[in-house]
Amino acid sequence: MKQSLQLRLGQHLTMTPQLQQAIRLLQLSTLDLQAEIQEALESNPLLEVNEDVGAAPESEPGNATETEFEASAQASETSSTDTPDTSVDLQGSDMPDELPVDSNWDDVYESVLPATSAAAAPTDDGSGFENQSGAEESLQDHLAWQMCMTPFSDVDMMIAEAIIDSINDNGYLSASLEDILSGLEFPEIEEIGLEEMEAVLHQVQNFDPIGVAARDLRECLLLQLKRYDTSQQDVVDAIALVSIYLNLLGSRDYNQLMRKMKLSREALQAAIEVVQSVNPRPGELIASAPVEYIAPDVTVKKDKAKWRVELNGESLPRLKVNAHYASMIRRADNSTDNTYMRNQLQEARWFIKSLTSRNETLLKVATAIVERQRGFLEHGEEAMKALVLNDIAEELEMHESTISRVTTRKYMHTPRGIFELKYFFSSHVSTAAGGSCSSTAIRALIKKLIAAENQVKPLSDNKIAKILESEGINIARRTVAKYREAMSIPPSNERKQLV
Repeated sequence: MKQSLQLRLGQHLTMTPQLQQAIRLLQLSTLDLQAEIQEALESNPLLEVNEDVGAAPESEPGNATETEFEASAQASETSSTDTPDTSVDLQGSDMPDELPVDSNWDDVYESVLPATSAAAAPTDDGSGFENQSGAEESLQDHLAWQMCMTPFSDVDMMIAEAIIDSINDNGYLSASLEDILSGLEFPEIEEIGLEEMEAVLHQVQNFDPIGVAARDLRECLLLQLKRYDTSQQDVVDAIALVSIYLNLLGSRDYNQLMRKMKLSREALQAAIEVVQSVNPRPGELIASAPVEYIAPDVTVKKDKAKWRVELNGESLPRLKVNAHYASMIRRADNSTDNTYMRNQLQEARWFIKSLTSRNETLLKVATAIVERQRGFLEHGEEAMKALVLNDIAEELEMHESTISRVTTRKYMHTPRGIFELKYFFSSHVSTAAGGSCSSTAIRALIKKLIAAENQVKPLSDNKIAKILESEGINIARRTVAKYREAMSIPPSNERKQLV
């Protein structure tokens, strides 16, 4: 084979470790980033919390830009321009022997906790212990505690335990008594019949919350209605309504209900109100989902007719390079300890630079979003404009994937509530004038129309589509149905009321 030399031109993308770290920090949420910062503080002795950084004075109105949006001084508190220059030039010839020491070992490792941990620390009055939340109690735990307080025999205790294990999160018995009985094994004990299973089930149905261990909706409602004062006529009518005519009640056939039950419209309405006062899913009163805390990354507020976009500086600690350890590094020393300290210093600089880049990018994207969605901040969801990731990417000259990373699991605190940045992006629907309308605004209009409808004769999806079409929004009936279902709004036949 003959050997030859060839020249090729091409482009190759190489992701440096610094770039990989910046991308990884960019897509982390605030809570995940707090854990990442905490881990970096514990592993890198050259990093420490900067507790001496104060808020810079606000700029005068005359120095503001022509736009209505001003970036707060909090955005630059973590930047390298405002952070005291504690870096050491390892390549320079005039390496200082010592640098000013503003902390000691104990100070560094007493202040590395995130801001959220300090808020939860116990105080001298003991209130911190009371504020600590324990593990969530499940529905099975709540029922098992009541089972232990009930004078059951050993066999009945085992039956009750099997019944409780078969109750789902809504409070219903998910298996039949026959299936539960077939799964029980009682050696040395005589065979158990369904009568004893029924007796134990009735005992469990008396547990709190009322209506638990019901086998269907009718039984669940009746268990709760029978606890009411049965001397009242509306309660008696409600029990009869659920016992016999639950299907007609579900289809909202009020005329046939009045005819079969021989009730007036007012009496039927009173009975329906009693039925609506009970909980069809009693298990939800106990089985609650764990609380998920949200720390907003950006705060938006109106100050003197101008919307200000600020980074939430309280959610994350501000970092700096430890001057004392940096002064120990010697340029000409190639020992293992000195090399380790030099590498840790470089990693600390990269980490601080990545955090600064993350904050700057997040502020730019949030400011661009607020500028586009100013109508939402002023007037609400109905004024939301159609916006996609590519619009912000082109405006800021960034890649669309970067905008996606910035807006994922990042939250904005506005006067109208806390929203994920993804909330401000939505598809558009064409209008009669040739423009576009945001799908979020259309959902708000649908919700407004349904809230103002006649409950005796609610609006159908087709009628809502025609109303929106008359306002210049071209939307199909199936699109209205999709948006209505996304908002968990029932169809018109299920929204129908008696009066």
